[in-house]
Amino acid sequence: MNKKRLFLAFVIFSVVMVLLCVRVGYLQIVKGEELKKKAVSQQTKDEIVEAKRGEITDRNGNNLAVSTLRYSVWVRPATVMSEGDTPEEKQTKLRETAATLSKYIDKSETDILAELSQNIPLVKIAKYQTNDTIKKVRKEELAGVSITEETKRAYPLGNFASQLLGSVTDDNNGLSGLEQYYNKELKGSAGRWVQSKDAAGNSLFYGDEKFYEAEDGESLELTIDEVVQHYAEEAIAWTKKETKASRVRCIVMDPNNGEVLAMAATGGFDPNNARDGRNETDKNKLEQMSGKEQLEYLNQIWRNPLVSDTYEPGSTFKLFTLSMALEENLTTLSEGFYDSGSINVSGTQIRCWSYTNPHGGQTLKQALGNSCNPVFVQLAQRIGINRFYDYLELFGFDERTGIDYPGEATAIFQDKKTAGPVGTATIGFGQGIAVTPIQLITGVCSIVNDGMLMKPHLVKKIKDSKGKTIKEIKPEKVRQTISKETSAKVKEAMEYVVSKGGAKAAQVKGYRIGGKTGTANKVDPGTGKYGKNIIASFVGVAPMDDPKMVVLFIVDNPPGEAFGSTVAAPGAQRVLKNTLRYMGVKK
Repeated sequence: MNKKRLFLAFVIFSVVMVLLCVRVGYLQIVKGEELKKKAVSQQTKDEIVEAKRGEITDRNGNNLAVSTLRYSVWVRPATVMSEGDTPEEKQTKLRETAATLSKYIDKSETDILAELSQNIPLVKIAKYQTNDTIKKVRKEELAGVSITEETKRAYPLGNFASQLLGSVTDDNNGLSGLEQYYNKELKGSAGRWVQSKDAAGNSLFYGDEKFYEAEDGESLELTIDEVVQHYAEEAIAWTKKETKASRVRCIVMDPNNGEVLAMAATGGFDPNNARDGRNETDKNKLEQMSGKEQLEYLNQIWRNPLVSDTYEPGSTFKLFTLSMALEENLTTLSEGFYDSGSINVSGTQIRCWSYTNPHGGQTLKQALGNSCNPVFVQLAQRIGINRFYDYLELFGFDERTGIDYPGEATAIFQDKKTAGPVGTATIGFGQGIAVTPIQLITGVCSIVNDGMLMKPHLVKKIKDSKGKTIKEIKPEKVRQTISKETSAKVKEAMEYVVSKGGAKAAQVKGYRIGGKTGTANKVDPGTGKYGKNIIASFVGVAPMDDPKMVVLFIVDNPPGEAFGSTVAAPGAQRVLKNTLRYMGVKK
């Protein structure tokens, strides 16, 4: 009986040993490589070392976007619970840690505890914490809590040039504006820190450690002048308040090199909190929206209307019609014209804005000062549709300007084959064509720059992380649009418009200012026809003897009877006056 029991025990023992050997063999031979990799991965902590995003400054080195040092708080639940012996004590330790952290970071004890209770070896409890907060956390000397450094994008001036600069995502990728367009240059390359750790996060003495340094992003020096940008933003805010318009926009450009000195629009947002909308009301609205609705709403706020939107330029476009006619020797500034209040084009009666009080006899220069539509209809007829469209291409209205900014729109005008006599006539005085503000000001700059069209740009230099210039964006000539002689004649007429014509509100005492007003009816989206809403604008140049800046000022939907001369010219005058003084231009 005893022998049988011993034999049975031996057989069971032998079977178990065989099974164990088979299992060990399977794990070591069949699954060995896989388990080895798994063990290494569990013991290896591979951390991303963030690169510092490059700065964005104005042309004088003033910071517009910087990367600030912030901290993240991490917790290893296993290490926290190892301080307790029983399950109850382990949970108590988790609760104590959560309660302590909630005193310093903007998160409740309940929320922290919920995150720590997940089956995750390492939990990121908070990010973008300040140095003061981290000092308090470190004083607590909490087991399992560690701190890592990171960078956070900051915009020192808040809602300033916000549609221009744009913003970034939580992981420092460009989201809109210049931040998006130059993301590759600004972002840099992240590094890595590979360490061998045990389950509690402690370094293993036999492990390897490798550190790959991050490569910080490059910085941008813009063509924008912070002071001129302030003048533009102050002027559009003042104009919106005075006129009760729905939106006001402004661009300031150096006609000699295509550098944009200022680009501003009312509205905007604080890029430090780009997803919160414009204000607290916006933030509350966003919380009630679906994800798709939020994205559409935010994209509208982030959108830069000076590059991405089109508008009908109205009478400011007469500068191009005048340039074409003078260049083709089809008229002179002293030629006499007569305005009866309207003109008949192929059976269609086209009225002047002042049809109840006709301008009567006038020279071409006076007609520009009076912004007389019938005169410019006649010029468009003389030019003819083919040459007119050729000049539209020459001035760049058939293509994007190529400005270094995302989402640039293109002009909209009738096909030459279907435009007909009436279409050509209306384009001659700035209706029936839609252009982007950046296209219009770029074209006007060519008119006052002896006929040379320059490519507009927003960045002057790209610098490495040590401040050394690695790329300089030099002025780029596109092509000659009109002759130097024609340019001089148009500038003479523009100066007359401000000194004696309809744009006297743009005068700056002691300076020779030129310009042109514009007033255009807007198309009603519901009917597809021109409605009561208008868009008023003014384009100004100073000083006329040696142009150093061109200002385009656009006012959307001013209520009541309004014109470019009454609502846009005064705002542009503020920009011209302040900028001339700031530039030190002698009277």
